[in-house]
Amino acid sequence: VGKDKHYSETNKGKLIDAKGVKARYVRLYSSGNNNNDLNHYIEVEVYGKPVTDAPESVGDGAKPASVACKLVPLEIKLPRLSCTVCGPFNFRQLIPNLEQWPPQRRGPFLVPPGTTNVAFGKPVASTDNQPTIGALKMITDGDKEATDGSYVELGPAGLQSITIDLEAEHRIYAIVVWHRYFVPCAYYDIIVQVASGIESPGNFKTLFNNDHDNSAGLGFGKDKNYIETNQGKLIDAKGVTGRHVRLYSNGNDHNEFNHYIEVEVYGKPAQ
Repeated sequence: VGKDKHYSETNKGKLIDAKGVKARYVRLYSSGNNNNDLNHYIEVEVYGKPVTDAPESVGDGAKPASVACKLVPLEIKLPRLSCTVCGPFNFRQLIPNLEQWPPQRRGPFLVPPGTTNVAFGKPVASTDNQPTIGALKMITDGDKEATDGSYVELGPAGLQSITIDLEAEHRIYAIVVWHRYFVPCAYYDIIVQVASGIESPGNFKTLFNNDHDNSAGLGFGKDKNYIETNQGKLIDAKGVTGRHVRLYSNGNDHNEFNHYIEVEVYGKPAQ
């Protein structure tokens, strides 16, 4: 039984004193009005500040840690834009379930201070340990320019995967992958997973999956296909704890091969 009074709507809106309550969700009920039975909203504003003891963002099964809730933009050095991605392409007619094209420039992605590329120089294994082009170590060598054509091509054709061993447990906030951005194409059946502890199929958690028909046998994906650009593809890892990062792909709309220029994993050592 409420004790607050009814009020008439004005351009001032209705201010409710929240008295500094600590919360994440704000719920508002209403049940019609004196003109009709319908409920309307123009805007709701919630004024506050992040709490200083909020846990870091975590993925499924990860353990939250109490840290200062100060987040900073993730600094990702992008390779120079290749002119081959600038031409007029009617991708939407050729590639199903495609995200917005042309893509917008990615906005800031916020992470805890001290987050770095923990995949740099780390060992890479693959279903093809002798690539047709390049060497697996190039995937984590920090060279994203590929000015000399330095990319990795996995063969034979079909579903292939790479696995990066971070050599220790890390809290992972973002994974960025560049397949072969100087060729404007979409790679199929992209599945990105993270495993904590022992590298075994049951330990891997899926963070991204655009395999819409489950042709890879790892589940039906709900993420969209996308066109390669020099921005790479950023996957929000939500602070999941893991040591092994695995990426699948199954050819692209140009050919049946799988390519990688660089994979970066942004995180911090797990405490």
